[in-house]
Amino acid sequence: MDGKPGNLLKTITFPEDLRKLPEKDLDQVTRELRDYIIDVVSVNGGHFGASLGVVELTVALHYVFNTPHDQLVWDVGHQAYGHKILTGRREVFHTNRIYKGISGFPKRSESPYDTFGVGHSSTSISAALGMAVASRLKGEKDRQHIAVIGDGAMTAGMAFEALNHAGVENSNVLVILNDNCMSIDPNVGALKEYLTDITTSHAYNKVKDEVWKMLGKISKFGPNAQEVVSKVENAIKTTLLKQSNLFESLRFRYFGPVDGHDVHRLVKVMRDLRDIPGPKILHCLTVKGKGYELAEKDQTKWHAPGLFDKITGEIFKPTNDKPQPPKYQDVFGHTIVELAEKNPKIVGVTPAMPSGCSLNIMMKAMPERAFDVGIAEQHAVTFSAGMATQGLVPFCNIYSSFMQRAYDQVVHDAALQKLKVIFCLDRGGLAGADGPTHHGAFDLAYFRCIPNMIVSAPMNEEELRNLMYTAQLDETPGPFSIRYPRGNGVMVDWRKPFQKVPVGKGRKVRDGEEVAILTIGHPGNFAVKACEELDREGFHPAHYDMRYVKPLDEELLHEIFSRFKKIVTVEDGCLMGGFGSAVAEFMITHNYQASITRLGIPDEFIEHGEQKELWNECGFDSEAIKKAVRQTVGEGIYA
Repeated sequence: MDGKPGNLLKTITFPEDLRKLPEKDLDQVTRELRDYIIDVVSVNGGHFGASLGVVELTVALHYVFNTPHDQLVWDVGHQAYGHKILTGRREVFHTNRIYKGISGFPKRSESPYDTFGVGHSSTSISAALGMAVASRLKGEKDRQHIAVIGDGAMTAGMAFEALNHAGVENSNVLVILNDNCMSIDPNVGALKEYLTDITTSHAYNKVKDEVWKMLGKISKFGPNAQEVVSKVENAIKTTLLKQSNLFESLRFRYFGPVDGHDVHRLVKVMRDLRDIPGPKILHCLTVKGKGYELAEKDQTKWHAPGLFDKITGEIFKPTNDKPQPPKYQDVFGHTIVELAEKNPKIVGVTPAMPSGCSLNIMMKAMPERAFDVGIAEQHAVTFSAGMATQGLVPFCNIYSSFMQRAYDQVVHDAALQKLKVIFCLDRGGLAGADGPTHHGAFDLAYFRCIPNMIVSAPMNEEELRNLMYTAQLDETPGPFSIRYPRGNGVMVDWRKPFQKVPVGKGRKVRDGEEVAILTIGHPGNFAVKACEELDREGFHPAHYDMRYVKPLDEELLHEIFSRFKKIVTVEDGCLMGGFGSAVAEFMITHNYQASITRLGIPDEFIEHGEQKELWNECGFDSEAIKKAVRQTVGEGIYA
């Protein structure tokens, strides 16, 4: 059962239907919307706490503003489930994040109400400002531009860059700061402390409503009244907070903080702000998981809990009679602690993903040597490089798709200076239901072209441990990248003694004839299964786990190309410039002649779905490998 909408919610297909309701009905709408999200997510899965926290905000926004003419940008899409339900997608909301269903994030191709695609954080203010400037240049004076950004996303440098620009553009932009002290994990840093100071200043909160009333009466005071009231307002804020207001110093009009769960207050405030020109920021206080008690109490756990019983709160976990392989991220988390206990130079760094990458294990065991730097990938890389200059060995753990945001820092601050930063790229390859914004498709290609980089990928948990061990050894140069996928590995007994994996050395998994299968990373397990099944069909391919994309094991490749004229490469990464391309380049450079069939992610953005569905769609699962071997043996085709 996917849940049925309440009596009012079922009458709302688009925001124009919502705007027809009297304001007194909005409390019921918010209750029904929150219940509907709980009903559907509990049986279908997805992000949970973030959308519950902005139900009132979502209803107020679509009630006051003329969306989609007025441009609403969400940052990030975790918050946007209520938005999707109110904008024509209630009937298909049960397909959220499911293969061929609707996206879990706002997506321009899905709805005109999704004004900007948002899967990575901190982009909303830049996008909304761009829209506002475009409207100004086109003479669209009646158009509003609203960016809804969480306090976690506000910690990223890009958000401050946009605020800095917006303050001088004087365009019609409203930034709504959804302040719940959370992103996925609790927020960190000075900005969090600053926002807390604002929200807990009793003196400031006591007089701010009086200032608001003054602003509402500006028109009665004559042409200079706005300037006078603005000076009074700024003086009060500065005096009572004992510091200059950060947002006012960037030439934003600051309003708030307001209760983000009082829909009537939000409607009134937004109507007032709609008539005030220029850049404005509305500071809303919300509770992540609001309306579901367990989600309010443990906000990290209920960020994306999976399937659960909405009555009891029991989260359904797969039950198995036999021990199961661990998640790769947990292998990382336990292994870095094990290594750090032996090597005092090791430190851990993550940009706001301690639970997502399991660095929280080290943060608990060695809090002084593990750093959550907030949603700040660029800073995470250069911060790590700075520690490396002083002889520390930083393990900088960033999701593969998020590492794209820090590419220049990898090149300029780590590789160019030959600094020993160990990049652990979680979610390497197709990441599943989060879709194209989170697929780690490009890292093998974008890292292998950087001088001084070592680029590796483990086939299993033991190799991940050994690559981490190898990377931190004194004799191993840097920078050094290790990429691994989302989800579970293949080994139950994975805690083996550490062994060095010589840099640039692969291994022969099995010998064979006619065809050599060359794999990098986890897809090597697909090849193992394919080879076992092909044996029964009379095909006996060899299989090599190359381990390193850079440097390639040239000795092993010479052996392979000397013996085999038919090669199949397999990778969970983009074919353009990836592992298969590296093998083909080697063949050309050394004047070998062979047919190479490359399996991997094609030159397109892959939509969301379960990983197995996507591996199959892209054509590099075990069935695709078997097909490639059969065709290669039978036809000797090039691909």
